[in-house]
Amino acid sequence: MSKPSVAALSVAQSIPLYSNGMRVGLLGGSFNPPHLAHRAISLFAIKRLKLDRVWWLVTPGNPLKDTGGLHDLDARAKAAREMADDPRIDISCLESVIGTRYTVDTISYLRRRASGLRFVWIMGADNLAQFHRWQNWRRIASEMPIAVIDRPPQSFRALAAPAAQALARYRLPENQAGRLADQRAPAWVFLTGMKLNLSSTGLRNPDGSWKTKK
Repeated sequence: MSKPSVAALSVAQSIPLYSNGMRVGLLGGSFNPPHLAHRAISLFAIKRLKLDRVWWLVTPGNPLKDTGGLHDLDARAKAAREMADDPRIDISCLESVIGTRYTVDTISYLRRRASGLRFVWIMGADNLAQFHRWQNWRRIASEMPIAVIDRPPQSFRALAAPAAQALARYRLPENQAGRLADQRAPAWVFLTGMKLNLSSTGLRNPDGSWKTKK
């Protein structure tokens, strides 16, 4: 039986099943295409942050990126489900359903709608480097703990960026990462040790199509 299209989903259907008290990581992105690093980051975060689940939030489009080569949302969601291949990773197109492309709206919505969960926002070091350009980034940091996954050679640039400097006093030592989901925001941790360094950009052909496996 085929999955309903994103357009046909209700808000309730677009939020993965959960139980109050769960520790849930949120990994947002275009997933254009999804790849092994998305999966590896999620499993790494589950282990290091002691999470129960990671939700992949497949965005309609990143406001800071050119969306000209963006594949259909249903196709990206389907590919994400196939790539995730783990019962602890759920796929959601919530942002399309509630009509936003901004993380701050998504976070505010989920904190209201699923207030019994302990959320952590997960981002790569490349995103921390430009976090100060995100809409209402200070509000995002004040509403939800953040886990930053190191992506060499982005480390120095990310930690020297305006947002990291502004939030420096709220940074937890890496050996306390397992406590992050229990912390009151603002709180963040910088996690090192991820070896896989793929990007969706590197997995696209010049015409925007996805490269097929050889």
